[in-house]
Amino acid sequence: MNFVTIIAIILATLGSALISGVFFAFSSFVMKALARVPSAKGIAAMQSINVAVLNPSFLGVFMGTAATSLLVAVLAVTAWDTVSAPWLVGGASLYLVGTFLVTGLGNVPLNDELARVQPNDPAAMKIWDHYLLLNTVRTAAAGCAALMFIVGLIQYGS
Repeated sequence: MNFVTIIAIILATLGSALISGVFFAFSSFVMKALARVPSAKGIAAMQSINVAVLNPSFLGVFMGTAATSLLVAVLAVTAWDTVSAPWLVGGASLYLVGTFLVTGLGNVPLNDELARVQPNDPAAMKIWDHYLLLNTVRTAAAGCAALMFIVGLIQYGS
């Protein structure tokens, strides 16, 4: 077994699981709590969250997991004849597409749009309605990526 590959798989697994947990919490109760307050207050709170999330601890795990997933995919493709390779490429693809790209192409533009409106602006309500769906996609993708990395690691070790 290659030590670098094992460490990369473990880091991708941990990162995917952590990010899935963050997004799960967000979908499970943060968005529900924000929906219970008047829309203008929920939108103002979301605007604050969107600023606060841009910090080294979250971005380090979020972007670090993307980089590690890419490394795992490259390492798996170079050893495609192993039984673990499809699982590892699948996990990396789920994280990179379903979590990282959905965030970059879906959530970040929504966050930018929401930042430009006043919380009581009717245009903000249309943006507000799209948050939960994209967050659910990111949650499922990151969780499934972690599961595929675990299966890949087990297969890699056998």
